[in-house]
Amino acid sequence: MIVVMRPYATKQEIQNVEKRLTELGFQTHPIYGERKTVIGAVGEKSLADPSSLSHMPGVEAIVPILKPYKLVGKELKKDPTVVDVGGGVQIGGKELVIIAGPCAVEGEEQIYSVAQAIKKSGAKILRGGAFKPRTSPYSFQGLEEEGLKLLCRVKQDLGMPVITEVVDTRDVELVSRYSDILQIGARNMQNFRLLSECGKTKKPVLLKRGLSSTIEEWLMAAEYVMSEGDTRVILCERGIRTFESATRNTMDINAVPVVKELSHLPIIADPSHGTGNWKYVNAVARAFIAAGADGLIIEVHPDPQHAASDGPQSLKPEVFDELMNVLKPIAQAVGRAI
Repeated sequence: MIVVMRPYATKQEIQNVEKRLTELGFQTHPIYGERKTVIGAVGEKSLADPSSLSHMPGVEAIVPILKPYKLVGKELKKDPTVVDVGGGVQIGGKELVIIAGPCAVEGEEQIYSVAQAIKKSGAKILRGGAFKPRTSPYSFQGLEEEGLKLLCRVKQDLGMPVITEVVDTRDVELVSRYSDILQIGARNMQNFRLLSECGKTKKPVLLKRGLSSTIEEWLMAAEYVMSEGDTRVILCERGIRTFESATRNTMDINAVPVVKELSHLPIIADPSHGTGNWKYVNAVARAFIAAGADGLIIEVHPDPQHAASDGPQSLKPEVFDELMNVLKPIAQAVGRAI
């Protein structure tokens, strides 16, 4: 529910309402305005009698939240969330943010060469996998902590925030030490223990849509992260599984306007994983920027043919540079900038 306080309600009145809600078993999320404060109360609605709260000093109205996702939806927070990921980079603002890098960190020379190239082209955040969950247990599984250390070294040397995937609750603390953003992959979108553990870190979390998940299921997964007090969640559309086999997944461009209508969270797109083929990345990236996405995450590798993972969908640095130039006028056409 939302407790709407009267204009210029005192700090003590607001605190009293928060205290009462906490006693009733609710989590409170106050939003302070210039004239009016609203308090989001998340919990089991049967625990509280709205009439008892409405008589408290300073309370103007009690408004139910109808959507199952309370913190993610727009009923509590109407203004778009801008996620500060550090290093002066914000996702969800007027400037579109491009995240780029290899699927997996393979070594020092590889990750440095990619990072230098993508930064020169205009990317703001470096991606790279240290823990790689693969379909086959015999495939390359990542450099683990050594890969994290390499990412952190590049971050310090080049001044770029980094993002990497966390795949196990046991690794959350370790990955949090090195990475600015925690990525939760499609296969883990409904790993509720992992979602909660990542939320407890209060670090920015990029949440990819599950292989066959509805938008509501995706938003509910984000609710798990936010229910732990983490407000810095970024959604990522990376395609869903359909009957089509010409591409790896089917990119759901509808997700961008739908998410923008239902939620205040920023949303980016992953055309690399969505298409599975570098030839289609350019076209799909352009489409998502035109549709209103807040950014992109793109795989870039200096030698895709010999990449340890996902080579077929990775752009060479020079192809990525061409894409960045193509995206600029499209961003400008929709009132954004890169």
